[in-house]
Amino acid sequence: MPRQILCTVAALALAASAGACSSSRFDTAGLSAPTRPAGRPARPLPPEEPDLGPGLSSGPVTSEPLAPPPGAAAAPSGPVVANPGGPIVAEASPPPVQQQAAIAPPAAPVVASGGRSAVVGSWTAKDAAGASCRVTLASTPALDLYKASSAGCTNKDLAKVTAWDYRDGEVYLYQPGGTVAARLRPAGGAMDGALSKSGAPLAMVR
Repeated sequence: MPRQILCTVAALALAASAGACSSSRFDTAGLSAPTRPAGRPARPLPPEEPDLGPGLSSGPVTSEPLAPPPGAAAAPSGPVVANPGGPIVAEASPPPVQQQAAIAPPAAPVVASGGRSAVVGSWTAKDAAGASCRVTLASTPALDLYKASSAGCTNKDLAKVTAWDYRDGEVYLYQPGGTVAARLRPAGGAMDGALSKSGAPLAMVR
């Protein structure tokens, strides 16, 4: 083989070997220092809420006044009075005034003009049998009635008369215990009526 050809082959082989070495070196450098993409700006994380436990929230807290416990005294409802040099105190409202009914003695019956006062005095009572006796109507009060008395009466109902009264234009004669003995209606200077038990007529004159 000619020498020129050998030199050419040797040069080509040397160039190929040098190229392989150069390529290997560049590949190794590429693996050892890879190119990193440009970093993105970090996003700020939202603030973490404290863990308050199940059923609790970290939102805004509102408060309301609590009602007084059972049995506790309520706040006084009176006006607030400033105490000079001391704390502010509340003046309690005065207790309601209890009105006490005055116990008055029973008033005597009102005497109408020409009514009760016109029959006060001594009368002669005559029954249906013709018997007569004296019946006196006094102005002295006896409880809610007025005192009366009889003298010489043979009629048992008239003999027990102890009180009398004037109501609705009539004169009532009473026995002890409140039993009505007779009822009479005044007419001029006399009174006409009847005995309550027997219904027999009865007249009384001055």
